Amino acid sequence: QVQLVESGGDSVQSGGSLRLACAVSGYTSTKSCTGWFRQVPGKAREGVVVRDELGGMLYADPFKGRFRLSQDSAKNMLYLQMDNLKPEDTAIYFCARNDIGWPRCELNSGTYKYWGQGTQVTVSS
Repeated sequence: QVQLVESGGDSVQSGGSLRLACAVSGYTSTKSCTGWFRQVPGKAREGVVVRDELGGMLYADPFKGRFRLSQDSAKNMLYLQMDNLKPEDTAIYFCARNDIGWPRCELNSGTYKYWGQGTQVTVSS
């Protein structure tokens, strides 16, 4: 059973940084898309960045240059470094995974089967 557990959410001031972590376990497929999504109450869940099993990454335009995904394969960990945070980045951040893999990884949350419980990020002005 695939499990994802996020951590690292916190309250920070505008301009600050946070690093979120996601521990991934229980998977058997060698093909995968893993990534980060976020959701504000009352709005649709939006994709931030996803990664395929070959290391290719796809960032949503609003996050290019401010957010960076990294992975520690030995530890089965996925990270999201978020810099220059803005109040509009306030959301619940989720990590997610599917078994689709390259070349069909998308930022569409509907294509992801496995989800973590989310971690809250709050950015104050």
